[in-house]
Amino acid sequence: MESVPVYEDGATQGEHAIQTTTALDGDGTVIAQARHLAVEFLTRVQTDHGLPVSQRAMDLTQLVVSELVTNARKYAPGPVLLELRITGDTVEVVVWDSDPVLPIARAADVGRVGQHGLEIVMAVAQGFEAQREPVGKRITARIALLDDPDGAVAGRRPL
Repeated sequence: MESVPVYEDGATQGEHAIQTTTALDGDGTVIAQARHLAVEFLTRVQTDHGLPVSQRAMDLTQLVVSELVTNARKYAPGPVLLELRITGDTVEVVVWDSDPVLPIARAADVGRVGQHGLEIVMAVAQGFEAQREPVGKRITARIALLDDPDGAVAGRRPL
């Protein structure tokens, strides 16, 4: 039986994670910058690595990045780290901030204006988790890279 080395990121030889990490600090323009970084990342995933990414995945990734970075900028002092990585047939959007308080989705309220970001993220993501870190917290949302013409989420096709 042949052994296959597994690296710290969980990838095996030949399938190292495709990822990028950026520190975001500054004014409100970082939210737009984060969305642009997401588009650039997924475009590179397509062109440099030959992985298919649906328009839906592109749009939802921008939405999730926007909502998570907005929340981090609003509720946590200091910089925000944005990590985007391909794991299997999903793109993971990971946002770290300095506030250790984990977010909680609020009950539906038609009279509430705003504060629906977490509800939106949880509705469009295939996976969501929030973890406390030694400093702050890390929020991870997973979005499928592909969907079929009928709208069902599909896996990545073989290269």
